[in-house]
Amino acid sequence: MAVLSSDAVVLRTWPVHEADLIVSFFTRDYGKVRGVAKAALKSRKRFGGALEPMTVARAWFVERPRQELARLDQLEILSSPLSLPVDAARMTALSFYAELLDEALPEHDPQETAYRLLVSVLESTTTTQPWMPATYFALWMTRLMGLLPDIAHCTVCGESLVANEITFGSYSDGLFCGVHRGNNASALTEDSWRLAQRMLKAPVGSFASETWPRRRGQDLRRFAIQAIERHLERRLRSAEALARLAYP
Repeated sequence: MAVLSSDAVVLRTWPVHEADLIVSFFTRDYGKVRGVAKAALKSRKRFGGALEPMTVARAWFVERPRQELARLDQLEILSSPLSLPVDAARMTALSFYAELLDEALPEHDPQETAYRLLVSVLESTTTTQPWMPATYFALWMTRLMGLLPDIAHCTVCGESLVANEITFGSYSDGLFCGVHRGNNASALTEDSWRLAQRMLKAPVGSFASETWPRRRGQDLRRFAIQAIERHLERRLRSAEALARLAYP
């Protein structure tokens, strides 16, 4: 059995037996993989602190025939969000990235665009207010999952959307004009609508110098997360925690 190697981001870990860990990690070359890290809770030689969620590492692992789990042999840290001070809001944003990817990505399906998106928002999350990268990540994951509607036109009638008249629903996909506003509709502000248009055309780093209080893009995050949760048919606990944070 050949040993495979790829850059990867650790998503989640679960203890199994006395000292082993099951690790879900998202690789650049092979997609999402689940593997067993033997004796990870006893020996720090092979893994060190590389098993912390959202750690970017070089992974060595073996895919075993007729085995659901790979054998994770080694992780070599490339970067870690814990190398800098991380507050509750940033930790919650990191948990949001991990939970969304672990729930949404199929096994063994290489998705380099999603991998590059994750690495770029990780860097921004540790250096800026977390609301901007979290909004960027949610919007782009909606697009990469094929869930983002045409944000320039009403889903029902196809007419061009007009700022301050745009709405979205909790139980339906798309954006709607004032005429086709549903009973349970929420407004998408002009700032958030313009922001979405910009984010779909520019890298996350280009927004780092802007002021990002918690309220900015809040409705855009809710719109994107609701679309993802409808697709997954479950609520994301980390997204709920992110929405509840009392943070400037």
